[in-house]
Amino acid sequence: MPKPHPSSERFDLLKHWQEDVPQDRLAHLVRDTARAYTRSLQLRLAREQVAFGHWTFLRILWQKDGLTQRELSLRAGVMEPTTYSALKAMQGLGYIEIRHLAHNKKNKHVFLTDLGQALRKKLVPLAQETNRISVEGLSPQEVLQARKVLLHLLHNLVQDDETEVSALD
Repeated sequence: MPKPHPSSERFDLLKHWQEDVPQDRLAHLVRDTARAYTRSLQLRLAREQVAFGHWTFLRILWQKDGLTQRELSLRAGVMEPTTYSALKAMQGLGYIEIRHLAHNKKNKHVFLTDLGQALRKKLVPLAQETNRISVEGLSPQEVLQARKVLLHLLHNLVQDDETEVSALD
Protein backbone atom coordinates (compact mmCIF):
# COMPACT_ATOMS: atom_id res chain seq x y z
CA MET A 1 0.00 0.00 0.00
CA PRO A 2 1.53 3.36 -1.00
CA LYS A 3 2.38 5.85 1.71
CA PRO A 4 0.36 9.08 1.69
CA HIS A 5 2.03 12.38 0.97
CA PRO A 6 3.00 13.71 4.44
CA SER A 7 1.73 17.26 3.91
CA SER A 8 -1.80 16.30 2.89
CA GLU A 9 -4.39 16.66 5.67
CA ARG A 10 -6.73 14.33 3.76
CA PHE A 11 -4.40 11.46 4.51
CA ASP A 12 -4.31 11.96 8.28
CA LEU A 13 -6.85 9.20 8.86
CA LEU A 14 -4.94 6.76 6.67
CA LYS A 15 -1.67 7.64 8.41
CA HIS A 16 -3.41 7.15 11.75
CA TRP A 17 -4.34 3.58 10.81
CA GLN A 18 -1.03 2.72 9.14
CA GLU A 19 1.29 4.18 11.75
CA ASP A 20 -0.45 5.13 14.99
CA VAL A 21 -2.94 2.34 15.66
CA PRO A 22 -2.52 -0.42 13.07
CA GLN A 23 -3.93 -3.00 15.50
CA ASP A 24 -6.86 -0.95 16.82
CA ARG A 25 -10.31 -2.55 16.96
CA LEU A 26 -11.78 -3.77 13.69
CA ALA A 27 -15.02 -1.90 14.43
CA HIS A 28 -13.16 1.42 14.24
CA LEU A 29 -11.51 0.49 10.94
CA VAL A 30 -14.83 -0.59 9.43
CA ARG A 31 -16.48 2.66 10.61
CA ASP A 32 -13.68 4.82 9.19
CA THR A 33 -13.75 2.88 5.92
CA ALA A 34 -17.53 3.36 5.69
CA ARG A 35 -17.05 7.08 6.29
CA ALA A 36 -14.45 7.22 3.51
CA TYR A 37 -16.88 5.45 1.14
CA THR A 38 -19.57 7.93 2.13
CA ARG A 39 -17.30 10.94 1.56
CA SER A 40 -16.19 9.62 -1.83
CA LEU A 41 -19.77 9.13 -2.97
CA GLN A 42 -20.93 12.44 -1.44
CA LEU A 43 -18.38 14.34 -3.52
CA ARG A 44 -19.57 12.62 -6.69
CA LEU A 45 -23.26 13.13 -5.91
CA ALA A 46 -22.61 16.81 -5.20
CA ARG A 47 -21.50 17.23 -8.83
CA GLU A 48 -25.05 16.19 -9.77
CA GLN A 49 -26.59 18.39 -7.03
CA VAL A 50 -27.98 15.33 -5.24
CA ALA A 51 -27.76 15.18 -1.45
CA PHE A 52 -26.18 12.07 -0.01
CA GLY A 53 -29.19 11.68 2.30
CA HIS A 54 -31.40 11.28 -0.76
CA TRP A 55 -29.17 8.60 -2.30
CA THR A 56 -30.23 5.91 0.16
CA PHE A 57 -33.93 6.49 -0.45
CA LEU A 58 -33.51 6.68 -4.22
CA ARG A 59 -31.55 3.43 -4.21
CA ILE A 60 -34.27 1.68 -2.20
CA LEU A 61 -37.06 3.04 -4.41
CA TRP A 62 -35.21 1.98 -7.57
CA GLN A 63 -35.41 -1.55 -6.19
CA LYS A 64 -39.02 -1.36 -4.96
CA ASP A 65 -41.15 1.64 -5.77
CA GLY A 66 -44.31 2.44 -3.80
CA LEU A 67 -43.12 1.73 -0.27
CA THR A 68 -44.57 3.50 2.75
CA GLN A 69 -42.55 5.97 4.78
CA ARG A 70 -42.26 3.37 7.54
CA GLU A 71 -40.99 0.70 5.13
CA LEU A 72 -38.45 3.17 3.75
CA SER A 73 -37.29 4.04 7.27
CA LEU A 74 -36.80 0.37 8.13
CA ARG A 75 -34.93 -0.40 4.91
CA ALA A 76 -32.74 2.68 5.23
CA GLY A 77 -32.08 2.10 8.92
CA VAL A 78 -33.11 5.62 9.94
CA MET A 79 -35.81 7.06 12.16
CA GLU A 80 -39.15 8.05 10.62
CA PRO A 81 -38.69 11.80 11.26
CA THR A 82 -35.44 11.67 9.28
CA THR A 83 -37.23 9.86 6.47
CA TYR A 84 -40.09 12.36 6.56
CA SER A 85 -37.70 15.31 6.19
CA ALA A 86 -35.79 13.68 3.35
CA LEU A 87 -38.98 12.74 1.52
CA LYS A 88 -40.39 16.26 1.80
CA ALA A 89 -37.17 17.64 0.30
CA MET A 90 -37.14 14.99 -2.43
CA GLN A 91 -40.77 15.75 -3.22
CA GLY A 92 -39.90 19.45 -3.53
CA LEU A 93 -37.10 18.57 -5.96
CA GLY A 94 -39.50 16.53 -8.06
CA TYR A 95 -37.83 13.15 -7.41
CA ILE A 96 -40.85 11.51 -5.76
CA GLU A 97 -44.55 11.84 -5.22
CA ILE A 98 -46.39 10.71 -2.12
CA ARG A 99 -49.92 9.43 -2.45
CA HIS A 100 -52.56 7.05 -1.12
CA LEU A 101 -53.31 3.86 -2.98
CA ALA A 102 -56.91 3.37 -4.10
CA HIS A 103 -57.39 0.33 -1.87
CA ASN A 104 -55.58 1.81 1.16
CA LYS A 105 -56.45 5.33 2.26
CA LYS A 106 -54.58 4.96 5.55
CA ASN A 107 -50.98 4.71 4.38
CA LYS A 108 -49.15 7.08 2.09
CA HIS A 109 -46.86 5.46 -0.44
CA VAL A 110 -43.76 6.93 -2.05
CA PHE A 111 -43.31 6.69 -5.81
CA LEU A 112 -40.47 7.85 -8.00
CA THR A 113 -41.28 10.43 -10.64
CA ASP A 114 -39.76 10.22 -14.10
CA LEU A 115 -37.01 12.55 -12.85
CA GLY A 116 -36.33 10.33 -9.83
CA GLN A 117 -36.24 7.27 -12.07
CA ALA A 118 -33.91 9.02 -14.54
CA LEU A 119 -31.41 9.83 -11.79
CA ARG A 120 -30.55 6.13 -11.65
CA LYS A 121 -28.63 6.33 -14.93
CA LYS A 122 -26.59 9.27 -13.63
CA LEU A 123 -26.01 8.21 -10.03
CA VAL A 124 -25.44 4.46 -10.10
CA PRO A 125 -22.25 4.86 -12.19
CA LEU A 126 -20.95 7.27 -9.53
CA ALA A 127 -21.41 4.63 -6.83
CA GLN A 128 -19.82 2.04 -9.10
CA GLU A 129 -16.85 4.37 -9.59
CA THR A 130 -16.46 4.73 -5.82
CA ASN A 131 -16.49 0.96 -5.44
CA ARG A 132 -14.04 0.48 -8.33
CA ILE A 133 -11.61 2.96 -6.79
CA SER A 134 -11.87 1.30 -3.39
CA VAL A 135 -10.77 -2.11 -4.68
CA GLU A 136 -7.93 -0.92 -6.93
CA GLY A 137 -4.87 -3.09 -6.35
CA LEU A 138 -6.90 -6.02 -4.99
CA SER A 139 -7.36 -9.27 -6.87
CA PRO A 140 -10.89 -10.55 -7.52
CA GLN A 141 -10.19 -13.26 -4.94
CA GLU A 142 -9.23 -10.67 -2.32
CA VAL A 143 -12.42 -8.73 -3.02
CA LEU A 144 -14.47 -11.92 -2.62
CA GLN A 145 -12.66 -12.72 0.62
CA ALA A 146 -13.28 -9.20 1.96
CA ARG A 147 -16.97 -9.60 1.12
CA LYS A 148 -17.06 -12.96 2.83
CA VAL A 149 -15.43 -11.57 5.97
CA LEU A 150 -17.70 -8.51 6.12
CA LEU A 151 -20.82 -10.64 5.60
CA HIS A 152 -19.66 -12.95 8.38
CA LEU A 153 -19.12 -9.98 10.71
CA LEU A 154 -22.56 -8.67 9.82
CA HIS A 155 -24.14 -12.08 10.40
CA ASN A 156 -22.53 -12.34 13.85
CA LEU A 157 -23.69 -8.86 14.82
CA VAL A 158 -27.25 -9.47 13.59
CA GLN A 159 -27.33 -12.69 15.62
CA ASP A 160 -26.03 -10.81 18.65
CA ASP A 161 -28.63 -8.10 18.15
CA GLU A 162 -31.40 -10.70 18.18
CA THR A 163 -29.98 -12.24 21.36
CA GLU A 164 -29.64 -8.89 23.12
CA VAL A 165 -33.11 -7.74 22.10
CA SER A 166 -34.59 -11.03 23.33
CA ALA A 167 -32.79 -10.59 26.65
CA LEU A 168 -34.47 -7.19 27.07
CA ASP A 169 -37.96 -8.64 26.62
